[in-house]
Amino acid sequence: MYVTVNVSLDDETAVVALPVTAINYAPYGNSVFIIEDMKGPDGKPYRGVRQQFVKLGAARGDQVAVLDGVKAGQEVVTSGVFKLRTGAAVMINNAVQPGNSATPEPEDS
Repeated sequence: MYVTVNVSLDDETAVVALPVTAINYAPYGNSVFIIEDMKGPDGKPYRGVRQQFVKLGAARGDQVAVLDGVKAGQEVVTSGVFKLRTGAAVMINNAVQPGNSATPEPEDS
């Protein structure tokens, strides 16, 4: 037997993969918080956040593809996004990392 198969694949698209905990899912649109240098009312600089709406792609495990809204290299909040608002001051603590596995294995599975 002989079979000829043609498979049509979509073009590869560059995406930014983030942990699902970084996404603020809402009926009016999904968003993330970008960490930036900001100036307070007194003119002093501080590290704050800006809400950025994003277009999401496929999710795989603990990761979700961001198709638009986040550029590679930007700092994104990955925990506690429901407590934030634009302009809020943040302190970066990378000691605790959220799960970010493409093939997670839940404890109760």
